[in-house]
Amino acid sequence: MNVELVEQPSSVRWWQALNPAVYLVSILPGVAVWLLAEKPLSHTALWSATLAVVLLQHGINLLNDAKDWQLGADTFKYDSWVRIHDGSVRTAFYHGLISLTAGGALGLLVLLLVQQLWILVFALPLVGLGVLYNAGQRPLSYTVAGEWATALCYGPGVFGGLWFVAEQPFGWSSLLGMGAFAAFATALLFSHQPPQLETDRQAGKQCFAVRHGAAVTYRVSAMLLATSLGLLALAFGLGSSGLASAFLFGLASAVAVIWVVRVGPNPKRMMLSSTLVFLVEALSRGF
Repeated sequence: MNVELVEQPSSVRWWQALNPAVYLVSILPGVAVWLLAEKPLSHTALWSATLAVVLLQHGINLLNDAKDWQLGADTFKYDSWVRIHDGSVRTAFYHGLISLTAGGALGLLVLLLVQQLWILVFALPLVGLGVLYNAGQRPLSYTVAGEWATALCYGPGVFGGLWFVAEQPFGWSSLLGMGAFAAFATALLFSHQPPQLETDRQAGKQCFAVRHGAAVTYRVSAMLLATSLGLLALAFGLGSSGLASAFLFGLASAVAVIWVVRVGPNPKRMMLSSTLVFLVEALSRGF
C-alpha cells in the first residue's frame, strides 16, 4: 500500500515530531564513554562523533516513519514525520536520506581526523543494518530480527564506535558498555511498541509486542532497563572511578527503575530517568 496523502495536514508541529528526548539514546552512549574513559580523550572527536550518531538516528527515524506509513502502520501516529511533510512519504524519505548522508559524512571526517579509519570495518555494516531496518517490502523492523538489529547497532555500533573514537582501550569497560546500550536501546524499542500493537499487527509486523502481548513487553522492557543500568554500574566499579562511584550510580539507577515501573515504561520516561542517573554521576565527580 502506497499512501501519499490520506488526510488533511494536521496541526502537529515539527518539534513534536522531532521529540528531542528520543535522541538521548544516541547522546547517552557518548556521555557514558566520557564518564568511563580510562585515559585522556579528545572531547572534540567524541562529541562530534556523537552528533554524527544523532544525525544518523534522525535519518533512520524519518525512514522508519516513511516506511510505516507506506505499509499501513502508524498512519494514526499524530507526530509522524510524514504528517509534518503534508502526508508526502517521498519528502519524508528524502529528508531522512539527507540526514543520513550528513551523519555519515561527519562521522567519516571524525575518523579521518583521529586516524581511526579501521572503525569502519564494523561501523559500516552496522549502519547498513540500520538502513535495512526500514528498507524493502519486508524491512527488518517488521521481523524478529529487528530487535537484534537494534541491540547490535546501539551496543557494539554506537557505544563501541564512540569508545574507539575516543581512543580508549578494549577491555571490561568497553564490553560492559556495549552490553548496557544494547539492552538500553532494546528496552526503549519494547516500551514503544504496545501503544501501536493493533496497527502493527494489521500491518504484518512481527515485533515483540505482537508476538507476546503488551503486558509481557512492558515487563521485559523494565527488566532490560534495569540490566542496562546494572551493567553500567558494574563498569564504573571495575573502572578507575571505583566502588563509591559504582554504588552511587547503582543507587540512582534503582530509584529510576522503580519509578519507571510504578508509572509505566515508555521511551520518554525511560530516557529522561536514565539521563538523571548520568547527571547524578557527573555531579558527584564535580563536573
